[in-house]
Amino acid sequence: MVRPWRAFVVIVGSAAGLAANLPAHADGFRCGTRLVVEGTTRAQVRQWCGEPSDIATRTILRPPIIWRHGYPYHVGGSAIEVVVETWTYNLGPSKLMRRIRFEDSAVAEIETLGYGFHETRVSSR
Repeated sequence: MVRPWRAFVVIVGSAAGLAANLPAHADGFRCGTRLVVEGTTRAQVRQWCGEPSDIATRTILRPPIIWRHGYPYHVGGSAIEVVVETWTYNLGPSKLMRRIRFEDSAVAEIETLGYGFHETRVSSR
């Protein structure tokens, strides 16, 4: 006979183990007193956090979508081009780095990376 509380413990333990294997995505990124979250504009992030250590830009093709009552609906047959920028903030060796992905100039995802590092500048003589 399996006791109900043991089954509960096994289920909760399994769920916790699965969650530990997921990539680290942050809900927000604090810059001073401001909190960068999904939907924050690129201009706001630059104003609050300063210049990133690295910027990568690319474009992706995506089907046109309209949102209605919180659900996405695909419209039309042709894809539209969306600009995607990825900014990386290296906050030094005592803090975790952050990677922010922008789609159409708004934050779409914030990812927490490993610890930062001291950047060395190469002199050009």
